[in-house]
Order: sequence, then structure tokens, then C-alpha cells
Amino acid sequence: MTKIDDLVNWFEDKNKVMIALSGGVDSALVAYAAFQKLGTSAIAVTADYKTLSEEELQTSKQICSEIGIRQLFLDYSELENEKFTKNDSNRCYHCRMELGTHLLELAKKHNVEIIVDGTNLDDLGEYRPGIKALKQNGIRSPLVETHFSKSEIRNFAKLVGLSVYDKPSNSCLASRIPWGQRVTAEKLIRIEFGETIVKQLTKIKQVRVRDLNGSAKIEVDKEMISVFNNGMLKQITEKLKMIGFTAVEVDSDGYMLGKINVIAD
Repeated sequence: MTKIDDLVNWFEDKNKVMIALSGGVDSALVAYAAFQKLGTSAIAVTADYKTLSEEELQTSKQICSEIGIRQLFLDYSELENEKFTKNDSNRCYHCRMELGTHLLELAKKHNVEIIVDGTNLDDLGEYRPGIKALKQNGIRSPLVETHFSKSEIRNFAKLVGLSVYDKPSNSCLASRIPWGQRVTAEKLIRIEFGETIVKQLTKIKQVRVRDLNGSAKIEVDKEMISVFNNGMLKQITEKLKMIGFTAVEVDSDGYMLGKINVIAD
């Protein structure tokens, strides 16, 4: 028996399950496993809370189409939540508490007793206040309970034919704004457009455009920085200024998860 069998069998005694599904590989594998065991008693739910990029939203639809699982959508705006928009170090906690509330309400409507997410073992080693919020709402993490690491998730996702197996990790658009700088619709729009522009011009898959008080700092993997020659940077700068950024630079240290928000011990 392989680990994917363990994950599928995790759903053995569950009657009806709701999977909080983003556009990423982790929740995709959970949704796949749930559907293998439960069929139509497994429901995927994607939250369109206005800080999720359109790209992620479309990918979530693609995932559900590949699996054959039913998908529901939660439609609300985190920008109406003052605790979230003030953007302190607990932003992710407030985000996930609100998501949990909406998921629980939806679960009640559909007579679902168990809600699961895509948290995996690697996530537990990072500063993730959102995980604490989900746990407080009773949301379970099958990938943690069956001991899946990120690399194992990617391997098994490829094995079962999920097209997102090699999709770069992503996070909500608000994560591009440093703590202490307010999250606004205007910033989120220019961040999303900015990242789309950089991806289209450079063909680089993993891009972060950080919004530092209106100035764009572009982060890509270190080995991809050479793509930004003078001509390319000039072209990108012109386009990013057109959508509202005041200045543009490429981070010479390269992309690093959560770089703009360093947690002091």
C-alpha cells in the first residue's frame, strides 16, 4: 500500500466532506483523494475573497474539472474586514478565521460534518497563523495526519495525473504588501496586473511583485534574475508605471518565501 492509498483511505469512514480548495497542488491532491473514496459526497469549495488572483481562481476550476469533483464558490470581500485590511502580523489569522466562518455556514447548508484543507507537514515549520485559525474552526488536514511533505505531494499529484503537480507555490495577493501598510483594492489590482505583465514578458512562472508604499520590487528565483537585462527592465518599468507603480526594481537576492515580513524571535 502506498501513501496515496493512506490518503484515500483517510476518507473511509467519512459520510460527506468539504474540501477548501485553492488553485494549488496541496488541496488538489486532497480533493482527488476525497473524490476517489467518496465520489459525489466530496465537495470542493473555493473562496473568491478578492485577494485571490484570477489565475488561481481559473486553476481551481481546472483542477475540479480534471478530478470530476463538484465545486462550490464562496463570494465575499476580505476588504470589508478591518482586522484584515489593517495588515498586521496576524493578517493571515483574521483571513482564515473569516474563511472558517463562511465554510462552516456552507457546510451546515449542505449537511457536511467534516471540512478539510491542504495543509501539509512543510507548512508546520513556517510562521502560519492561518493554520491556527483553521484548527480553531475544527478544519482538519489529511495531508498532515497522513504525513505528507510537499515533495511527496508533488510526486503523487504527477502520478495521478493532476496538471498542477509542478505549479509554483502561491499565496494571496495581500502577502505582497508589508505588514503595517494597509491592504486596498487599488494595491491588489496593480500587484495582480504587475505580476501578469512580468510573467508574460519574461516567461518566468514564479513571480512576486511586492508593493512597498507604491514602489514595485520584483522577486524571482535567483538564477532567473539575468533575464532582466536593461532592455527588459526598461520595458517592464514602463508598463508597471502605467498601472500605478511609482518605481520598479528587481530584488538582487532573489525570491524568498515571506521575505518582506520577517518574524522576530
